[in-house]
Amino acid sequence: MARPREMTLVAFLQAQNCSNYAGSWRHPASARDFTTAEYYQRIGRAVEQGKFHVAFFDDRLAMPDLLNHDFREAVRNGVRVVKMDLIPLLTAIGMTTRHVGLGGTYSTTYYEPYHVARVFATLDLMIDGRAAWNVVTSLNHSEALNFGREAHPDHDLRYDVADEFMEVVLGHWDTWEDDAIVMDKVSGLFADPDKVHRLDHQGRHFRSKGPFTVPRSRQGRPVIIQAGQSGRGRTFAARWAELVFAIFANVDIAKRTYAALKAQVAGFGRDPSNVRLTPACYIVAGETRSIAEEKRATIAAQSRMVDQLALLSEALNFDFGSKRLDDPFTQEELDSIIGLRAVLDRVIHLSGKPHPTLDDFLRFSKRGTIDELPVFCGTPKDVADEMEAWFTGEACDGFVVAAPVVPGAYEDVSRLVVPELQRRGLFHEDYAGTTLRENLGLPKAERGDWRIG
Repeated sequence: MARPREMTLVAFLQAQNCSNYAGSWRHPASARDFTTAEYYQRIGRAVEQGKFHVAFFDDRLAMPDLLNHDFREAVRNGVRVVKMDLIPLLTAIGMTTRHVGLGGTYSTTYYEPYHVARVFATLDLMIDGRAAWNVVTSLNHSEALNFGREAHPDHDLRYDVADEFMEVVLGHWDTWEDDAIVMDKVSGLFADPDKVHRLDHQGRHFRSKGPFTVPRSRQGRPVIIQAGQSGRGRTFAARWAELVFAIFANVDIAKRTYAALKAQVAGFGRDPSNVRLTPACYIVAGETRSIAEEKRATIAAQSRMVDQLALLSEALNFDFGSKRLDDPFTQEELDSIIGLRAVLDRVIHLSGKPHPTLDDFLRFSKRGTIDELPVFCGTPKDVADEMEAWFTGEACDGFVVAAPVVPGAYEDVSRLVVPELQRRGLFHEDYAGTTLRENLGLPKAERGDWRIG
């Protein structure tokens, strides 16, 4: 008997001095010990208490330093300037949790496929089949310069490289058959060499010989997360992703994208029900509506214009300090944007202008503010009503819950909102198993099942 359709809940984490909401560090209730394992373990315990399916870390490989071509304002204002490697943090969380899936962001532009394959396969073993890899192609020139490159590659080229990168990583993850390890101490046979395979990949962008050195986990391989929203990015997500992270301005846009993505997934010969689309949102919940609104007002008050300008500059690879508020962007300037094209597309669409001004970017991207994402604010019933409308209206398969204050926002969702969703039959009562794939309702990954044709 098929499982009833239930929401997927994902916690959106950052290995940095603030959450994805840059002003969160200023909030009176935000914890200060973000450079300690205990900080991230508290978050992990909070989301597991709420039966979240997975928590994943976003990442950038450079400090926001494109505003006025300097890092000082970002540092002065704490705009996502501390960025730590996330694998040790995931390991720390994994040691104090048992069920919640744990994902991390690694770039296909600035890492090597073999390295990424080994890091995540090892993590998957260490946390007993709960790992996920969030695949990104990175954003800007600052990241390129940190890795000895002269410039960040063009948008479509990055995805061409990423396609081949996926083939190499997944090929390495197919190296060991499930029963390859024998460990017969009497005969001296450790593993059957006929069940360990060499990759020998020689492509346009990568060469990688193998065999891979990490056996398969109980879920087969890590779950693939991807956040492509541009045309090329969405095609990449439809081809590879099992969990798709998205940002939508409203439910109507979400519904159109949901239908289009599921059709694209089917077009690749994949089962659309095995791909979850989970848009990001903020949840501000309180025992009463007035308590929730007061929380929201306190959160909103932490935002600064410098947050917006620094984050827009980082995301779009352009110095937003070089424009006056009413200056339209020239076509040449718009063509130079190679970062998050979805942000540019959103601003052009919502402003109705082919050449938006700086003020349009601030107003319609809302980057760095609480309103950048849909905000579900109110009592548990109020919040659940909005989430249910998106979910049952086929705008999504669940949500990526961002935290405007850490760890309190996750504690509020787990304590207040999750029980209401469970009461309505929209969210699971408990984890279905111990691996991430089991808890997402996905089959165990089999060798070669990712190949087309």
